[in-house]
Amino acid sequence: MGDVVRVTHATVRAVNGLTARWAAASEGGTVFSAAGVWPLLAFLVDGAGGPARTELADAVGLPADEAAGAARELLGAMRAMRGLDSALGLWTKRTLELRERWEAGLPAEAHGVLTGNVEADKAALDAWAVKRTGGLIEEMPVRLDDDTAMVVASALALRTEWLRRFRDWPTTPEAGPWSDRTHLGLHRRSTLLDRVGVADTPAGHVTELKVLGDNAIDVHLLLGEVGMTAGEVLGAGVDILERRYAVVPGSRLPYGEVGPGLRVVKQRNTRPVPPTLDVETVAFDMSTRHDLLELHRVFGLTTAMDASRGHFPGISDFPLAIGSARQSTMARFGELGFRAAAVTAVAMFAGGAPPPVRWVTTTIRATYDRPFGFLALHRHSRLVLAAGWVTDPEPYREDEEDY
Repeated sequence: MGDVVRVTHATVRAVNGLTARWAAASEGGTVFSAAGVWPLLAFLVDGAGGPARTELADAVGLPADEAAGAARELLGAMRAMRGLDSALGLWTKRTLELRERWEAGLPAEAHGVLTGNVEADKAALDAWAVKRTGGLIEEMPVRLDDDTAMVVASALALRTEWLRRFRDWPTTPEAGPWSDRTHLGLHRRSTLLDRVGVADTPAGHVTELKVLGDNAIDVHLLLGEVGMTAGEVLGAGVDILERRYAVVPGSRLPYGEVGPGLRVVKQRNTRPVPPTLDVETVAFDMSTRHDLLELHRVFGLTTAMDASRGHFPGISDFPLAIGSARQSTMARFGELGFRAAAVTAVAMFAGGAPPPVRWVTTTIRATYDRPFGFLALHRHSRLVLAAGWVTDPEPYREDEEDY
């Protein structure tokens, strides 16, 4: 039985769409969570007015008057997902009076106070980030000063253990951008051929490998053709989730080089064995800080950044403008499982001799030995919780345990 998670397809599509747009605007190795930003934008659009309301609604991907309800639905759904902890926080100066209708739409336990002591307030916000992510994020990504009137933040932390673990060993690719280093490689063999497949997208072919967790949180590894950008590969991954592109599963692939990093071969064996899927990838441990205002058009914050006037009459009579919007994220992929966390904050101012070979079987070899993307998602709703592009895998250290 799956989790009892109630979230409409329109909301999932809106969040995943923001994931794709953010990926298209990203460069280099990165990890990010649109699911951490989207509820904040949705609550902000509910209180926005004028052009800021229009821009935020476009970024959210839903009509402005539906956004807050969808955000509440999403937060409730994420709280019901096993392996995922999520929270929303709101802090305001004592002198800032909020509209009752807007404040009532937030979780009752969310509201805290900014004392005006910047050092003390920062310590309190940092402690919230640590608590809500189990220590995976140690600092609230927000800039506070004497003019900060309000901070609204979200936190999420996800964890899953693989249904079938990897084994680790040193690996050095023969060619490509990683050929000059030895990485902590991960290997796994199974008979579940359809865990891998190939999609033909307008930007090129993409190989998708599904790594299933024990709590319905999975990670899809995405390898595109050489020359495809991170945005194209991750965007294709989102489109595959939305079933815009068909995936040819491993069991239906022909022999030969059938996709990026994917090869189907006849394998000689000393005993009768079923067809197998051999996966080779790399461990990674990465963290990123994002200044969302650098991508203000992606997040619909262009007008709301104008501090010459207020843009959120539905939140308060006090004229509010966006002063800071940042996210801190991390992701760790290893032999046993996956961890990821994100805190988003918006501040508003004023191997012997071989035996004889007798049998032949089919082996699918999936090799991730150059930069690739990943999507961490809830299996049943297909909601993307975190996404990233791996350019710098974990190095192999001599003291690593050999299996």
